Amino acid sequence: MTRTMSVPGGGSEARKRTTFDLVAMKARGEKIVAITAYDALFASLVDAAGVDLILVGDSLASVLCGEETTLSATVEQMTYHGRIVTRGASRAFVVVDMPFLSYQVSRAEAVRNAGNILKRTGAGAVKLEGGFEVVDAVRAIVRAGIPVMGHLGFTPQSVHALGGHRIQGKDEEAAARLVEEAIALEEAGVFSIVLELMPTAAARRVTEAVSVPTVGIGAGPDCDGQVLVLHDMLGLNEGFSARFLKRYAELGKATREAVARYAEEVRAGSYPADEHGYESSGDAG
Repeated sequence: MTRTMSVPGGGSEARKRTTFDLVAMKARGEKIVAITAYDALFASLVDAAGVDLILVGDSLASVLCGEETTLSATVEQMTYHGRIVTRGASRAFVVVDMPFLSYQVSRAEAVRNAGNILKRTGAGAVKLEGGFEVVDAVRAIVRAGIPVMGHLGFTPQSVHALGGHRIQGKDEEAAARLVEEAIALEEAGVFSIVLELMPTAAARRVTEAVSVPTVGIGAGPDCDGQVLVLHDMLGLNEGFSARFLKRYAELGKATREAVARYAEEVRAGSYPADEHGYESSGDAG
């Protein structure tokens, strides 16, 4: 049974977003709203808020597991979180990151891993990081009937090769290469490309060079959409800061304060009060 939900700014809409919808949004000049989330509860909340795309990022290795990089994320982790996010998303298009070494070893392995992720999660697409070096894998996965999102600029799985979290495409040669890689990815069949940590001018050039939508993070306002990690923009991930990040809430602080009040009341014996319990002779209803 298809669930219908009220979408802010636009009435009742039950149909799930597709890759065609996202490409059409670029053609109409409509911005794509994307959020990275990792579980069913948060997925349902952002879905009800009207986001177009939920990315199940391998950033879960850092945000949820406390790792310094995304490199430890596994296919099993991405499949598990992809499955529970898909359960919470009735409208938004769900994309699952393919983790490190799940698509670099061979085209056959890339197709097998991508297919298993899609089959076991119910998500709509997978995302691969890289440019020219992943074009063959992208083409093979797309030929297998699996939608693929690309990712250019700073690619977290290559953090050591890139020398850390560095802005990409700062000079003319590097910016031109990004454009060439974006075109190659589009020709290989991607339906969209994430652009991460690059100058506004470079991101604009890439966005204008391809007909598929670009989704920026730290890449300026001229991309066809934007993505932030939910935990970052809610102020839950207080240890992370970046120039591009805007915090729309301070839930980390609110959580600490709420738990501190709870602890104080438990220790003082004021919680639970009588009104928080049930009479021994009454029923729970």
